Amino acid sequence: MVRTDALTTLQTEWAPRLLSVLRVVAALIFLLHGTQKLLGFPAPPQNGLPAVLSQLWIGGVLELVGGLLLLVGLFTRPVALILSGEMAVAYWMFHAPRNLYPTLNGGDAAILYCFVFLYLVAAGPGPWSADALLRRRVRT
Repeated sequence: MVRTDALTTLQTEWAPRLLSVLRVVAALIFLLHGTQKLLGFPAPPQNGLPAVLSQLWIGGVLELVGGLLLLVGLFTRPVALILSGEMAVAYWMFHAPRNLYPTLNGGDAAILYCFVFLYLVAAGPGPWSADALLRRRVRT
């Protein structure tokens, strides 16, 4: 049985920190989608780099810039809202037409990103972020 004080410590001290960890890990992995589309790193896309201003190129820019902003936790809520919308659009335009089931249409990551980013819109970046640092400086 978990003691009440240990549970309280977990909720009050560790939950916000783990929110920051979730944001950082999601941003790092998401950022790789942008670097792959735009820079061919860590491996070029199967169909080559997308044409400038194409839908895939715009997605890559959102993933690269948005991933970097989320990584440092700057403008987290508006960036996460945009990226959540991007992932919803990506799922319905590119994955859902292939098959009804996410595990069969390759869209499970898009769904997960969509809802993790939506959660960040509501929860914020956590204490280990540029947004939190800026808030502390404004208050002092």
